Amino acid sequence: MSIKTLLITPPFTQLNTPYPATAYLKGFLESKNKTVVQWDLSIALFNKVFTKASIENAFNEAAANGHDAFPLVFKNKQAYIDKVEQVTAFLRIQNEASANELLQKDFFPKGHRSDNLDAAFQSSSKIDQAKHLGTLFIEELGDFITANVDEFFSFTRYAEQIATSASSFDTIQEYLNYTTTSIEDQLLLLLVNKIEEEQPNLIGFTIPFPGNLFAALRCAQFIKKNYKHIKIAFGGGYCNTELRSLNDPRIFKYVDFISLDDGEGPLLKIIELLEKEAAPQDLERTFVLQKGKVVYQDKQPNTIFHHKDMPTPSYIGIDWDLYLSFLDVINPMHRLWTDGKWNKLTVSHGCYWKQCSFCDVNLDYIGNYQNTTATDLVNKIEQLIAETGNTGFHFVDEAASPKALKALAKELIARKINITWWTNIRFEKTFTSELCVLLAKSGCIAVTGGLEVASDRLLAKMKKGVDIGQVARVTKAFSEHNIMVHAYLMYGFPTQTAQETIDSLEVVRQLFQNNCIQSAFWHQFTTTVHSPIGKKPDDFDIKITGPKFKGFAQNDLTHKDPLGTNHPKFTKGLNLALNSYLNGVGFEKELQEWFDFKVDEVSILKEMVMHSL
Repeated sequence: MSIKTLLITPPFTQLNTPYPATAYLKGFLESKNKTVVQWDLSIALFNKVFTKASIENAFNEAAANGHDAFPLVFKNKQAYIDKVEQVTAFLRIQNEASANELLQKDFFPKGHRSDNLDAAFQSSSKIDQAKHLGTLFIEELGDFITANVDEFFSFTRYAEQIATSASSFDTIQEYLNYTTTSIEDQLLLLLVNKIEEEQPNLIGFTIPFPGNLFAALRCAQFIKKNYKHIKIAFGGGYCNTELRSLNDPRIFKYVDFISLDDGEGPLLKIIELLEKEAAPQDLERTFVLQKGKVVYQDKQPNTIFHHKDMPTPSYIGIDWDLYLSFLDVINPMHRLWTDGKWNKLTVSHGCYWKQCSFCDVNLDYIGNYQNTTATDLVNKIEQLIAETGNTGFHFVDEAASPKALKALAKELIARKINITWWTNIRFEKTFTSELCVLLAKSGCIAVTGGLEVASDRLLAKMKKGVDIGQVARVTKAFSEHNIMVHAYLMYGFPTQTAQETIDSLEVVRQLFQNNCIQSAFWHQFTTTVHSPIGKKPDDFDIKITGPKFKGFAQNDLTHKDPLGTNHPKFTKGLNLALNSYLNGVGFEKELQEWFDFKVDEVSILKEMVMHSL
């Protein structure tokens, strides 16, 4: 019996470019002569919701239910209805003529996101100006839908709040018992049409984030009720990190298989089981239900599919014309996550450093480092260009090594392959000015990396392997060769004091002011169960306080930090300062001005970064 597999990305993920999980699985399974089709239900649902008819229905539903949040949007109801398709059409394929139409006076209604357009906007191209205003227009409608129609709606997640830290399945089960929302009705209608078109025997949902879980379960619930012959498998990042201790059988009312870690091997075994070429005990890294109990089937030794032997991901079946470019922040580095279409590929599997104490280094996707040759990687790049027509690449590594990137750059240059690319790195000293020249010549336009706490004491405590001076020099080397730099920032690390938080903000200010970094984002530290901190909290002077595991998900942990400070109170001020620096202003302000409570005086030199350079 031959099995046809339908791989689905459920709502919501990126809207500007395809999430790559199904492409990796399709490329692999087809190399094993399996029949596979893929579908991005996330972008399909967005394009279904943001049509004239659907937006009109949303306004009517809100009015019928007496919901009136965001009155400015309600006031301009007809303008939003009449113009939504013109705006989304422009965001899909931007051109000068369409931009001019959108930039006509009073084209856009004045909603709650209408901002004071700054110098960065005024100096932007007409296409970027129209893209920014179009993005605000769509975001206003999104706010309206969330507040008045479906509280779970969001552009890059759905019902994330009930899937995050869901130690029990109770709340998820409760919401699954509720009547579907109008957004979910559209989701299920799209699903029906796809199932009728493809007639699959197995449907695999990739669940990369908490904000994909509930939509996947809604789909699975519907399939189990209406297409009882179809088997369902879940996998992806959420399962890999949150469901490793799963013992609650209730989820198997909706799902037949839940796999962990790289999906290629487990999914191949599931297909072989359904084709009667394998027995249940042959399954690898897969949860199933047996006699009412959750059983983890993991035949040893696992079948090994090394990164260097993996085929090229296949995006066949993905319609790139459906994706939209958004520009909510004019900052040229920050926009890369929402603007433009990128072929997503990995230079290496896992992280070559795998020592950071806050990271899930015990899990396969980080701890199992595997490399390949530059020749093999560039061969895949050529294949993807031929298949997708896109020459933009986002290498989605945990941390691409300097050695691997150097080899990649040399191979691209030698073979005269012109691409644009960006990736995630560690800010280590091997990234010299000479290497940055080579990377820029090969098409590198940006790098991202973790600066984290911007405190040498805490960087050492988290085993980051860098110090502030080194980060300053490395980021400056990239910037001097027109490679943009984004820094991931962290506050609230165990034992971090209020003084260290303010000093970290001062370091960030100096890095922006000295054009070492062009973009950044603050994250508040969270302990995870798979990290060295989560496993040995006493070593970091914290006490784990919960949550109690109740059979479903287990990842984020709460903790008490007797030596640290009240970190959440700094959130607003840190973000206000950062948003200003992103726009190239506010460097002259005293840090106290960003906060509505008294903060410590900066204890580091105002010229610290300059001295490091």
